[in-house]
Amino acid sequence: MFPSLETKYQRFLELERKLVDPEVLSDQTKLLAIQKEYGGLKKVAAVVKEYHALVEDLEAAQMMLDEEKDPKAKEYARKELEGYEEKLEEMQVTLEDLATSGDSITRGGLILEIRAGTGGDEASLFANDLYEMYTRFIDNRGWKREVLDFQPTEMGGIKEVIVAVSGEGAFHELQFESGGHRVQRVPETETQGRIHTSAATVAVLPEADEVEIDIRDEDLQIDTYRASGPGGQKVNKTESAIRITHIPTGTVVTCQDEKSQHKNKARAMKVLRSRILEAQIQKEANERAEHRRTLIGTGDRSSRIRTYNFPQGRVTDHRIGLTLHKLDQIMQGALEELVSGLLEFDRQERLNSQN
Repeated sequence: MFPSLETKYQRFLELERKLVDPEVLSDQTKLLAIQKEYGGLKKVAAVVKEYHALVEDLEAAQMMLDEEKDPKAKEYARKELEGYEEKLEEMQVTLEDLATSGDSITRGGLILEIRAGTGGDEASLFANDLYEMYTRFIDNRGWKREVLDFQPTEMGGIKEVIVAVSGEGAFHELQFESGGHRVQRVPETETQGRIHTSAATVAVLPEADEVEIDIRDEDLQIDTYRASGPGGQKVNKTESAIRITHIPTGTVVTCQDEKSQHKNKARAMKVLRSRILEAQIQKEANERAEHRRTLIGTGDRSSRIRTYNFPQGRVTDHRIGLTLHKLDQIMQGALEELVSGLLEFDRQERLNSQN
């Protein structure tokens, strides 16, 4: 058993007791915080509880085998023991996966941000292609998504899109998509058939709620302005667009997708909390990085993590050296092989760091 999992299980049991404590039940803020943490640990607790029960069964079968004199009963106990040992071996893989997935396994929701990078119109078109790729993957997974902000361009691309995604395992599976994505292809506007290189950035932020990230009103600077459409075209005569600056961290979030200023503010706050939480997690990750051989989950927007080469029909993830010659399927949302490759790479890193 991994000590980290046992610690989480004991914390789960502690929270279970607190959920029936009259003092906690009378404090709504405290109750919400405990319910959130409890829900996040549920999956880990269920597996650890099953492991404990299996160990008890195995010990009982071993005792029966040692003490039994009757040959038939002894043979029965031996088969029981072998069955438990086989189950325990299978469970070790599950426990290993939980232990090496860190806290990401207990998180469900995320904020996905995609922005056009260098490359002009072609970059904005590529950003839109990435948005459609992730949308298909999310839908295939059965997760829910909500567009928080969408800034299109006149050419049919996007400057930026921010999407809230919720569903079991969503953050865990998409956590390593953050970084620079590069495309190599011949743009539709290219008359001489030359291959151009453009880029877009992707950010995957763990979704944070008000309980997890407490933001004081006095730490916010809120500005309103008129929303604009592609090319700066004014689309709203009222100042419904919102810009929120978190003064202590300098984090700035804008939102103009809704015609309601109130809705735009709520959406901007959702993104702001996630960005602040990401910064905290990033700081912790950087502090732990020296204990790991490499770190694929840095989320550094400036680092190029993947190249999509259209002429050759291939996608290469530079962090793990994985090249797939199935670009068409990947752009249609078939990201399973990339996602599993990254998760397995990270799993091996964590295992090596524990040895």
